[in-house]
Amino acid sequence: MRYVNETPPPTYNEAPPQQVSVKLPSVNPTLTYILIGITVLFYLLQSASQFFFSGADYPAYFGMKINDAILAGQLWRLLTPLLLHGSLMHIGFNMYALYAIGAGMESRMGHARFLLLYLASGFAGNVFSFFFTDANSLGASTAIFGLLAAEGVFLYQNKELFGQRAQRALSNIVMVAAVNLLIGLSPGIDNWGHIGGLIGGLIFAAMGGPRWEMEGIYPLMKLVDRRDMSHAITAGLVVVGLFSIVAILKFMGIN
Repeated sequence: MRYVNETPPPTYNEAPPQQVSVKLPSVNPTLTYILIGITVLFYLLQSASQFFFSGADYPAYFGMKINDAILAGQLWRLLTPLLLHGSLMHIGFNMYALYAIGAGMESRMGHARFLLLYLASGFAGNVFSFFFTDANSLGASTAIFGLLAAEGVFLYQNKELFGQRAQRALSNIVMVAAVNLLIGLSPGIDNWGHIGGLIGGLIFAAMGGPRWEMEGIYPLMKLVDRRDMSHAITAGLVVVGLFSIVAILKFMGIN
């Protein structure tokens, strides 16, 4: 015979889920400081040129985005505007933004991948400006908008790791980008360059930005990046290739 045992079964305390503290992969943002230093040096050269040559800004004359010069074959002008600025406030704002956004991006991306992002975004922005507007322009903001887009893509693609913090930070980035694009509607601001840099940075980060995953068994766990430099190089080539097509269309008179 089987008797029903009405004594409740013993209960066991379940261990609460363990929270794992993992050090984020990072490098010192050396390249960000180097880029700031080089850009400041070029601004000093611009200032010296204006001082010694009766207001003539020769670095800007030979390096800023001038459509007729680019159409004449001076293709370096699709990159050199990154090094040039029109005023102390202009370079001050851009270098602060480069430090604020770039240091974090470089620490997560690594030096080489960050440099590819910066150059590809700057190229994309200058090509967009070349295609859509005949106004001369200069400044690092094309690349900085690319960094802003890449930061947003990074947070979105790694949102599982950061939880609600990623959502809040992503909302802030979208707001900052929107506000700056609205400000860019003011006269004298090359908003097409900003939009191009934003698109270039977005494409690059979507294809070649860090994709972190947890690896290992508790408590020996670590974050690893599932993308390497081959992904970054591919992403850079895609951005340069796509925007080169846009530039070619301009050379063909299609715009």
